[in-house]
Amino acid sequence: MSRVALAVAVVLLFAACGERDQPDDQALHQDILNGRSGAEVTFDAMIVTEPAESGGHERFEVKDPPGDVLEVDHNTSLAQAVPAHVGDAVIIHGQLYIDPGPRAGVHCTHAATSSGCPDPGWIEFAGNYYE
Repeated sequence: MSRVALAVAVVLLFAACGERDQPDDQALHQDILNGRSGAEVTFDAMIVTEPAESGGHERFEVKDPPGDVLEVDHNTSLAQAVPAHVGDAVIIHGQLYIDPGPRAGVHCTHAATSSGCPDPGWIEFAGNYYE
């Protein structure tokens, strides 16, 4: 491989690594309908309840464009709290969970990974990432 081709490959690799998943609101909706707890999701949302700190987590509810209401469990011992309020738009990347009821939510919205959260997550608000 020539040096130029190698340099282009390296630049493309770094560019790809820096990209974040784009919101797919319909995929989230289908995951909820199909009960796919554990699915990695990225979606647009509007905050519908004020964030509240509880047991090392910032918890709030959001509504996605199809109308699903989800609880967000954002671990503030692993990620900075999101300074958002009711009516603010956010993009969320994390792991879907379906509780009995059924009640849907998203957790693993932090960059630190573990066996329970194998993929790094984040919340984008006002052009900043909280991860």
